[in-house]
Amino acid sequence: MTFQWTAVAVFLYGEIGVILVLCLPFISPLRWQKIFMISLWSKMAVFWNKMFLTIIVLLIVLFLDAVREVRKYSAVHVNEKAANVNTNVFDHIQMKLFRSQRNLYLSGFSLFLWLVLRRTVTLLTQLAKGMASHAALETQVNDATEAAKKYMAENEKLQEALSEKGSSKNKELAEATDEKLKKEVEHLKAELQKTSNALYKANNEVTAVKKQSEGLKREYDHLMKEYEQLQDSLNEAEDKKDL
Repeated sequence: MTFQWTAVAVFLYGEIGVILVLCLPFISPLRWQKIFMISLWSKMAVFWNKMFLTIIVLLIVLFLDAVREVRKYSAVHVNEKAANVNTNVFDHIQMKLFRSQRNLYLSGFSLFLWLVLRRTVTLLTQLAKGMASHAALETQVNDATEAAKKYMAENEKLQEALSEKGSSKNKELAEATDEKLKKEVEHLKAELQKTSNALYKANNEVTAVKKQSEGLKREYDHLMKEYEQLQDSLNEAEDKKDL
Protein backbone atom coordinates (compact mmCIF):
# COMPACT_ATOMS: atom_id res chain seq x y z
CA MET A 1 0.00 0.00 0.00
CA THR A 2 1.45 3.37 -1.03
CA PHE A 3 1.89 6.27 1.37
CA GLN A 4 -1.21 8.15 0.24
CA TRP A 5 -3.52 5.16 0.65
CA THR A 6 -1.95 4.31 3.99
CA ALA A 7 -2.74 7.88 5.09
CA VAL A 8 -6.33 7.51 3.82
CA ALA A 9 -6.73 4.23 5.74
CA VAL A 10 -5.39 5.80 8.96
CA PHE A 11 -7.69 8.79 8.41
CA LEU A 12 -10.67 6.43 7.96
CA TYR A 13 -9.89 4.55 11.18
CA GLY A 14 -9.51 7.88 12.99
CA GLU A 15 -12.92 9.01 11.69
CA ILE A 16 -14.52 5.79 12.93
CA GLY A 17 -12.98 6.27 16.37
CA VAL A 18 -14.05 9.91 16.67
CA ILE A 19 -17.62 9.18 15.57
CA LEU A 20 -17.87 6.30 18.04
CA VAL A 21 -16.71 8.60 20.85
CA LEU A 22 -19.19 11.32 19.80
CA CYS A 23 -22.02 8.76 19.85
CA LEU A 24 -21.31 7.63 23.44
CA PRO A 25 -24.62 8.05 25.32
CA PHE A 26 -23.16 8.98 28.72
CA ILE A 27 -21.45 12.13 27.38
CA SER A 28 -24.12 14.83 27.14
CA PRO A 29 -24.20 17.48 24.37
CA LEU A 30 -23.64 20.18 27.00
CA ARG A 31 -20.38 18.52 27.98
CA TRP A 32 -19.33 18.31 24.34
CA GLN A 33 -20.10 22.01 23.97
CA LYS A 34 -17.82 22.78 26.93
CA ILE A 35 -15.08 20.72 25.28
CA PHE A 36 -15.58 22.57 22.00
CA MET A 37 -15.33 25.90 23.86
CA ILE A 38 -11.75 25.18 25.02
CA SER A 39 -9.31 27.83 23.80
CA LEU A 40 -7.44 25.31 21.63
CA TRP A 41 -10.61 24.41 19.72
CA SER A 42 -11.53 28.09 19.44
CA LYS A 43 -8.22 28.76 17.69
CA MET A 44 -8.71 25.76 15.40
CA ALA A 45 -12.27 26.87 14.53
CA VAL A 46 -10.85 29.71 12.44
CA PHE A 47 -9.22 27.19 10.11
CA TRP A 48 -11.95 24.52 10.41
CA ASN A 49 -13.90 25.42 7.27
CA LYS A 50 -10.76 25.72 5.16
CA MET A 51 -9.46 22.40 6.48
CA PHE A 52 -12.83 20.72 5.90
CA LEU A 53 -13.03 21.89 2.29
CA THR A 54 -9.39 20.97 1.63
CA ILE A 55 -9.87 17.42 2.92
CA ILE A 56 -13.12 17.12 0.94
CA VAL A 57 -11.29 18.09 -2.26
CA LEU A 58 -8.42 15.66 -1.57
CA LEU A 59 -10.79 12.77 -0.83
CA ILE A 60 -12.85 13.49 -3.95
CA VAL A 61 -9.68 13.49 -6.07
CA LEU A 62 -8.54 10.20 -4.55
CA PHE A 63 -12.00 8.71 -4.98
CA LEU A 64 -12.13 9.67 -8.66
CA ASP A 65 -8.62 8.30 -9.16
CA ALA A 66 -9.70 5.01 -7.54
CA VAL A 67 -12.76 4.86 -9.81
CA ARG A 68 -10.52 5.40 -12.83
CA GLU A 69 -8.16 2.62 -11.71
CA VAL A 70 -11.06 0.21 -11.14
CA ARG A 71 -12.48 0.87 -14.60
CA LYS A 72 -9.03 0.57 -16.15
CA TYR A 73 -8.13 -2.77 -14.59
CA SER A 74 -11.65 -4.13 -14.95
CA ALA A 75 -11.44 -3.64 -18.72
CA VAL A 76 -7.93 -5.14 -18.84
CA HIS A 77 -9.07 -8.03 -16.65
CA VAL A 78 -11.90 -8.90 -19.05
CA ASN A 79 -9.69 -8.60 -22.13
CA GLU A 80 -6.87 -10.69 -20.70
CA LYS A 81 -9.30 -13.33 -19.48
CA ALA A 82 -10.83 -13.59 -22.94
CA ALA A 83 -7.37 -13.83 -24.54
CA ASN A 84 -6.27 -16.68 -22.24
CA VAL A 85 -2.85 -15.09 -21.49
CA ASN A 86 -0.16 -16.27 -19.10
CA THR A 87 -1.37 -17.14 -15.58
CA ASN A 88 1.18 -14.86 -13.88
CA VAL A 89 0.12 -11.88 -15.96
CA PHE A 90 -3.53 -12.60 -15.24
CA ASP A 91 -2.84 -12.85 -11.48
CA HIS A 92 -0.89 -9.60 -11.59
CA ILE A 93 -3.81 -7.81 -13.27
CA GLN A 94 -6.22 -9.35 -10.81
CA MET A 95 -4.04 -8.10 -7.93
CA LYS A 96 -4.04 -4.59 -9.42
CA LEU A 97 -7.83 -4.74 -9.73
CA PHE A 98 -8.19 -5.85 -6.13
CA ARG A 99 -5.98 -3.00 -4.88
CA SER A 100 -7.87 -0.41 -6.91
CA GLN A 101 -11.17 -1.71 -5.49
CA ARG A 102 -9.73 -1.55 -1.98
CA ASN A 103 -8.62 2.05 -2.58
CA LEU A 104 -12.09 2.86 -3.89
CA TYR A 105 -13.70 1.59 -0.68
CA LEU A 106 -11.17 3.43 1.51
CA SER A 107 -11.61 6.79 -0.21
CA GLY A 108 -15.38 6.44 -0.52
CA PHE A 109 -15.95 5.57 3.13
CA SER A 110 -13.48 8.27 4.25
CA LEU A 111 -15.36 10.88 2.24
CA PHE A 112 -18.75 9.76 3.55
CA LEU A 113 -17.65 9.58 7.21
CA TRP A 114 -16.00 13.00 6.95
CA LEU A 115 -19.40 14.46 6.00
CA VAL A 116 -21.09 12.43 8.76
CA LEU A 117 -18.55 13.71 11.30
CA ARG A 118 -19.21 17.34 10.41
CA ARG A 119 -22.97 16.79 10.57
CA THR A 120 -22.65 15.03 13.95
CA VAL A 121 -20.67 17.91 15.45
CA THR A 122 -23.23 20.40 14.09
CA LEU A 123 -26.15 18.44 15.58
CA LEU A 124 -24.41 18.13 18.96
CA THR A 125 -23.81 21.89 19.03
CA GLN A 126 -27.43 22.66 18.11
CA LEU A 127 -28.71 20.20 20.70
CA ALA A 128 -26.50 21.71 23.40
CA LYS A 129 -27.77 25.21 22.57
CA GLY A 130 -31.36 23.97 22.65
CA MET A 131 -30.87 22.33 26.05
CA ALA A 132 -29.25 25.50 27.45
CA SER A 133 -32.14 27.61 26.12
CA HIS A 134 -34.61 25.13 27.61
CA ALA A 135 -32.98 25.41 31.04
CA ALA A 136 -32.98 29.23 30.86
CA LEU A 137 -36.66 29.32 29.90
CA GLU A 138 -37.55 26.98 32.77
CA THR A 139 -35.76 29.34 35.17
CA GLN A 140 -37.69 32.31 33.78
CA VAL A 141 -40.99 30.45 34.13
CA ASN A 142 -40.21 29.57 37.76
CA ASP A 143 -39.22 33.16 38.55
CA ALA A 144 -42.39 34.53 36.96
CA THR A 145 -44.52 32.02 38.89
CA GLU A 146 -42.87 32.93 42.19
CA ALA A 147 -43.34 36.65 41.51
CA ALA A 148 -47.03 36.14 40.69
CA LYS A 149 -47.55 34.17 43.91
CA LYS A 150 -45.77 36.88 45.88
CA TYR A 151 -47.96 39.64 44.43
CA MET A 152 -51.11 37.61 45.07
CA ALA A 153 -50.11 37.07 48.70
CA GLU A 154 -49.36 40.78 49.18
CA ASN A 155 -52.69 41.66 47.61
CA GLU A 156 -54.58 39.38 49.98
CA LYS A 157 -52.76 40.81 53.02
CA LEU A 158 -53.51 44.36 51.91
CA GLN A 159 -57.16 43.58 51.39
CA GLU A 160 -57.39 42.04 54.86
CA ALA A 161 -55.70 45.07 56.46
CA LEU A 162 -57.96 47.52 54.66
CA SER A 163 -61.12 45.59 55.46
CA GLU A 164 -60.27 45.79 59.16
CA LYS A 165 -59.95 49.59 59.11
CA GLY A 166 -63.25 50.00 57.25
CA SER A 167 -62.83 53.69 56.38
CA SER A 168 -64.05 54.95 53.04
CA LYS A 169 -60.72 56.58 52.29
CA ASN A 170 -58.89 53.38 52.94
CA LYS A 171 -61.40 51.51 50.82
CA GLU A 172 -60.79 53.84 47.87
CA LEU A 173 -57.06 53.46 48.35
CA ALA A 174 -57.47 49.72 48.63
CA GLU A 175 -59.52 49.62 45.45
CA ALA A 176 -56.88 51.66 43.61
CA THR A 177 -54.11 49.46 44.97
CA ASP A 178 -56.12 46.37 44.18
CA GLU A 179 -56.68 47.59 40.63
CA LYS A 180 -52.95 48.23 40.27
CA LEU A 181 -52.10 44.83 41.63
CA LYS A 182 -54.60 43.21 39.27
CA LYS A 183 -52.93 44.92 36.33
CA GLU A 184 -49.55 43.72 37.53
CA VAL A 185 -50.89 40.20 37.95
CA GLU A 186 -52.36 40.30 34.43
CA HIS A 187 -49.03 41.53 33.11
CA LEU A 188 -47.22 38.74 34.92
CA LYS A 189 -49.70 36.20 33.58
CA ALA A 190 -49.08 37.48 30.04
CA GLU A 191 -45.32 37.23 30.57
CA LEU A 192 -45.77 33.73 31.99
CA GLN A 193 -47.83 32.68 28.96
CA LYS A 194 -45.23 34.15 26.60
CA THR A 195 -42.43 32.33 28.43
CA SER A 196 -44.41 29.09 28.40
CA ASN A 197 -44.89 29.35 24.64
CA ALA A 198 -41.17 29.94 24.16
CA LEU A 199 -40.43 26.95 26.39
CA TYR A 200 -42.79 24.77 24.36
CA LYS A 201 -41.11 25.88 21.13
CA ALA A 202 -37.67 25.13 22.59
CA ASN A 203 -38.85 21.66 23.67
CA ASN A 204 -40.02 20.97 20.12
CA GLU A 205 -36.68 22.07 18.70
CA VAL A 206 -34.77 19.87 21.15
CA THR A 207 -37.00 16.91 20.25
CA ALA A 208 -36.41 17.49 16.53
CA VAL A 209 -32.64 17.63 17.00
CA LYS A 210 -32.74 14.43 19.08
CA LYS A 211 -34.68 12.66 16.33
CA GLN A 212 -32.12 13.81 13.75
CA SER A 213 -29.30 12.54 15.97
CA GLU A 214 -31.00 9.15 16.40
CA GLY A 215 -31.55 8.85 12.63
CA LEU A 216 -27.91 9.71 11.99
CA LYS A 217 -26.78 7.13 14.52
CA ARG A 218 -28.94 4.42 12.90
CA GLU A 219 -27.58 5.31 9.48
CA TYR A 220 -24.02 5.17 10.83
CA ASP A 221 -24.61 1.73 12.43
CA HIS A 222 -26.01 0.43 9.13
CA LEU A 223 -23.01 1.80 7.26
CA MET A 224 -20.58 0.21 9.74
CA LYS A 225 -22.22 -3.20 9.22
CA GLU A 226 -21.83 -2.85 5.44
CA TYR A 227 -18.22 -1.74 5.89
CA GLU A 228 -17.43 -4.76 8.09
CA GLN A 229 -18.97 -7.08 5.48
CA LEU A 230 -16.92 -5.47 2.71
CA GLN A 231 -13.77 -5.63 4.84
CA ASP A 232 -14.35 -9.33 5.53
CA SER A 233 -14.83 -10.03 1.83
CA LEU A 234 -11.63 -8.13 0.99
CA ASN A 235 -9.69 -10.03 3.67
CA GLU A 236 -10.95 -13.33 2.26
CA ALA A 237 -9.88 -12.27 -1.22
CA GLU A 238 -6.39 -11.39 0.04
CA ASP A 239 -6.10 -14.74 1.85
CA LYS A 240 -7.04 -16.58 -1.35
CA LYS A 241 -4.45 -14.67 -3.39
CA ASP A 242 -1.77 -15.36 -0.77
CA LEU A 243 -2.55 -19.09 -1.12
